[in-house]
Amino acid sequence: MRANTKRNRWVVIAAAFLVLAVVNWAIWQKEHHLADGEIVYLELAPVDPRSLIQGDYMALSFALADRIRMQRAIDRHAAEATGSNAIQAVANGSVVVRLDEFSIAHFQRLDDGRSLDDDERRLRYRLRNGNVRFATDAFFFQEGHAERFEPARYGQFRVNDHGELLLVALYDESLNRLGDMER
Repeated sequence: MRANTKRNRWVVIAAAFLVLAVVNWAIWQKEHHLADGEIVYLELAPVDPRSLIQGDYMALSFALADRIRMQRAIDRHAAEATGSNAIQAVANGSVVVRLDEFSIAHFQRLDDGRSLDDDERRLRYRLRNGNVRFATDAFFFQEGHAERFEPARYGQFRVNDHGELLLVALYDESLNRLGDMER
């Protein structure tokens, strides 16, 4: 009986160590992504004013997501018109954007596997309930600071080599960082 108890204790310790290792690895990856990822700005799209500021967060929508939805609808319509089965209802994908001199992303095309020009990047997106998502659809801030973020026009992201995005901060139309916290 004591051998089972001792063995169970080691199994619990080993499992706890494994969980801690996995969590710390994930944290390290995100910190590396934030520190070394390329800066990209995505233009915010208008959202319902009633949902713009809800409690201690701002609902986010991106103009690029609207372009992706529109292009997917065009591609789907063209495929239906020709009887093609080429368009599939994939839940994730990539979009190719062109970065201007301020690192603002502009829609070029849905990723079709072609090589990228020097000023182009692949960004990953997810489709959830018909909505295109990049990293997040909300920006959280300290209670009582909503007015500081009302002029937001851009989300600043860090993008890694795989096209995965992490939201860093919100910026106004002149690319001035909003809020009082610096990263």
